[in-house]
Amino acid sequence: MADIKNEKSAVQEDSGGETLAIKRVFEGKTAQLIYVVGIICSLFHLWVNTVGVMPEIQRNAIHYSFMLFIGFIQYPLLKKHARATLPLDYFFATLSFAVGFYLVFFEDALHMRNEVPVLVDLIVAGLAMVLLMELTRRTTGFLIPSLAIIFLAYGLGAGRYLDGLWHFPGVTVPRMLYRMYFAPDGIFGTIATISSTFVFLFVLFASFLIKSGAGDFIIKLALATMGRTIGGPAKMAVFASGFMGSISGSAVANTVGTGSITIPMMKRTGFPSKFAGAVEAASSTGGQLMPPIMGAGAFIMSQWTQIPYLTIVGVAFIPAIMYFVSVAFFVHLRAKKLGIKRVPEEDIPKLREVIKEGWNFFIPIGVLMGLLMVGFTPTFAACGGIVSIVASSWLNPKTRMSGKDVLDALASGGINMVTTGVILLCSGIVIGVVLMVGMGIKFSMLITMLAGDSLILTIFMVAIASLILGMGLPVTASYIVLAVLAAPAMQMLGTSLIAAHMLIFWYSQDANVTPPVCLAAYSAAGISGSKPLETGIESWKIAKGLYIIPLLFCYTPILFEGPIWQVAETVITATAGLFCFAVFFEGFNTYALNIFQRVSYAGAAGLLLWPDMRLHAIGATLLLAMYMREQAVFKKQALKAA
Repeated sequence: MADIKNEKSAVQEDSGGETLAIKRVFEGKTAQLIYVVGIICSLFHLWVNTVGVMPEIQRNAIHYSFMLFIGFIQYPLLKKHARATLPLDYFFATLSFAVGFYLVFFEDALHMRNEVPVLVDLIVAGLAMVLLMELTRRTTGFLIPSLAIIFLAYGLGAGRYLDGLWHFPGVTVPRMLYRMYFAPDGIFGTIATISSTFVFLFVLFASFLIKSGAGDFIIKLALATMGRTIGGPAKMAVFASGFMGSISGSAVANTVGTGSITIPMMKRTGFPSKFAGAVEAASSTGGQLMPPIMGAGAFIMSQWTQIPYLTIVGVAFIPAIMYFVSVAFFVHLRAKKLGIKRVPEEDIPKLREVIKEGWNFFIPIGVLMGLLMVGFTPTFAACGGIVSIVASSWLNPKTRMSGKDVLDALASGGINMVTTGVILLCSGIVIGVVLMVGMGIKFSMLITMLAGDSLILTIFMVAIASLILGMGLPVTASYIVLAVLAAPAMQMLGTSLIAAHMLIFWYSQDANVTPPVCLAAYSAAGISGSKPLETGIESWKIAKGLYIIPLLFCYTPILFEGPIWQVAETVITATAGLFCFAVFFEGFNTYALNIFQRVSYAGAAGLLLWPDMRLHAIGATLLLAMYMREQAVFKKQALKAA
């Protein structure tokens, strides 16, 4: 048997969720097996999403087989006995592979029987669900499979013991197994389609981009552009994390990846450990809000709402920029408050040299966006982007990808998709039951009963629910559950479809930076050497835009749901309002502020963010008056000091 060792990582992370897990690290033949299967998996997904023709449910079943085969070998049954349980996990992996392919070979036989399943069909369906929930437990913990079991129990008969709105008589076990395995609203349904198409291909796109060296280029580019400003290293972290997070799609993975470089640099220039970690955590969380990739969120939102993918990333761009600007406000003010000096000139690479070394990395992003803009599907655009990464790498001798690099990227794409894949597939169980019993309508009715006609109270309930779900669910799963349950209630109160889903997606990120469970902040604390809870509180403060900006989706035309001049006016005044909030929390602008000045900035923030142009004018006037007064006081103090 291959040599195995356990590695405990702050991030056992792919593109979709955040999880602390134990993962086997192999050497020898098992490592080669995983490598080859990862390559075959990626090649299959490239084929089936371009020139290949296959029924959707069969494609998703094969996707299931690959995800579970790799997953069972990588994630041990017992963490403390990984070597001893490997033979059993090989059996589970093989069984999972067979269970997925069973549907491919025997679906036609089921249709010939007029959709009447036989005993073998039901046994395989049950095995498929049990194996999926077990691997989900290994990769993400107990919460997601527990939710699946609770929903299954409700659909099978537990609902008959509830009264009123939540009463449901239940369905038979064979009926449930058929719906979960053979029907298009089960584990091989819509969510699996999203996983096997958009999400997989963009995870693969990210693997190729990172393998080509784009990660180092982004960090150098951030340092070259931000290094000379006040608080340059921290602003560099904001810049780099935004771009890297959009590619990786994971707040925790991005925190560990870019944070290993940016956090020590921030500390060396004088930022406290907890602030350095908090900046990285807040910035990395925002990476999932940044187009063009946005983790898996944009693809799921597009598929779920039938809003074109390009429309979603188009309207998401300005709010994402506003979020990063709001984080940069905190960085700038804290740097001035602490008297942080600029990065030494000798440590800052020349922008011209950085671009000269990595100019070709702009080509894949351009190809990706260009294909989307001219009307190609996201799957085709991702495939075109992957090809362009390899082709453009040969335009620069320092970044040329060899055949081995291409194979490595293919392998890592398949392997890195496992956690996201099983999360989405297992979420299909929950969604299947929700659709079958009409729970989404019931939950929407409940929110309407509790919140009445108050949209703000409904939004508050969604925010609380997202925080609670986010403590145990990865961002993608949290968004899926809330989108099904809460979006209809928001729409009944007049919120547009895209605004409701965008707000839910943004709020699904908040558990990354909100105590008591904030994995991105805790991961950053591990790098910075600060106390986890203190870092979490600091990141919660810095990430204020994450809570404020989504309110604009529902009350203003910021998502291009009005005239351009109104969108522009909203963006300008809201950005000014976010600056005032940062000044209020930091208690510093030109100099340290007293309580009256801080409260005045808070008032200006409220006026600038409230959806009323007359109040915007008053808020802008108040902000300008306070700024002019501060400048006058500062000049007077400077003259006295001279």
